[in-house]
Amino acid sequence: MRGHIVRRGERYHVVVEMGRQDDGKRRQKWHSGFTSRKEAETFLTKTLRELDTGSYVDPSALRLRDYLEKEWLPASVARLRPTTLLAYQQTLRRLLLPELGDVRLRDLTPVMLTKLYGRLLTSGRVRGKAPGLSPRTVRFLDMIITKALNDAVGWGYLAVNPAHGALPPSASAARPPEMKTWAPEDVRRFLAATKEDVWYVGYLLAVTCGLRRGELCGLRWEDLDLDGASPTLRVRQQLLEVSGRLSFGEPKTRAGRRTIALDAVTVTALTEHRRRQLEERLRTGAVWVDSGLVLSGPDGCPMRPDSMTQAFRRKVRALGLPVIRLHDLRHTHATLGLSAGVHAKVMTERLGHSSTAFTLDTYSHVMPGMQAEAASAIAAVLFGDGRQGKDLQASAAPLG
Repeated sequence: MRGHIVRRGERYHVVVEMGRQDDGKRRQKWHSGFTSRKEAETFLTKTLRELDTGSYVDPSALRLRDYLEKEWLPASVARLRPTTLLAYQQTLRRLLLPELGDVRLRDLTPVMLTKLYGRLLTSGRVRGKAPGLSPRTVRFLDMIITKALNDAVGWGYLAVNPAHGALPPSASAARPPEMKTWAPEDVRRFLAATKEDVWYVGYLLAVTCGLRRGELCGLRWEDLDLDGASPTLRVRQQLLEVSGRLSFGEPKTRAGRRTIALDAVTVTALTEHRRRQLEERLRTGAVWVDSGLVLSGPDGCPMRPDSMTQAFRRKVRALGLPVIRLHDLRHTHATLGLSAGVHAKVMTERLGHSSTAFTLDTYSHVMPGMQAEAASAIAAVLFGDGRQGKDLQASAAPLG
């Protein structure tokens, strides 16, 4: 049993010899669609190894469920964050596989996917008031299946990706709803009411520095410089919770590794929190676990990010404040900064966004007021208190 590679035009094809038929003719399997010889060679080696071990599956008989759960998701472990992998897995199992899981991979069509999207939009919700899923959720599913089938093409299972011809909800329809944020008085009231709370410093850092939940729970004292002339906080890791298990990982993106300047109020709160934590450590004694985390339990161990979310939700309801999510404290930080005139580039760096364009697009709801202020500021430079503008207008009036 052997195989070889054939080049036709710009594509490479893997031909695997499968022995001979009863009439003596050779049986061959062609796998098409490789863009480089290296890809084809990798696939050929993998296929021959599977044939030798008896684990080979004929691509023509491979079902979508088996491809996703036995091939694509396991192969994605090394390139996806654990939380992202879990989200992909849950979405596929909940929305795609119950209806299309038994379809042969090579029989999948754009029409099948488009019809599925339509059903999910009209009647895909299991719980809740609305019968259908949001366009954003359905578009997320389309993004996942498009990625998965792109790899199927690269691996020689498909010649073309059927998801490219499907019709998911448009990007404009799938835009997230306008975020909810707190006004300064809401923030002050909440922080005053949680001053003695175990999560207080986390809440404060979320709203003064824009940190994400995992970044807050993964923050270490060694990441802080509270004694220098310009106190700073460095985001270097985050605490993740996947299927009930805690683990530390890199920030969400490369831009997420950032250094953030701290204000005096936050520095004072962190200093006081450090003092209390050291006192707690002395009381606990040998039981204390030296995790080095800013936010830690009574024994020094990491605290679950979900616990922070639940505690925040309960406190907001108890205080009768406008209901927002814990993550919306980060949005509040960004909105307050932009509204106060902080340059968008600076806010991009504080938030750990990949580009200023993304920051401006995400917080476009702040822009109308800033546009009006910009118009007034430019006019003030040009025309001063307004009299010069009137004189200029008069001089430009047509002669009658």
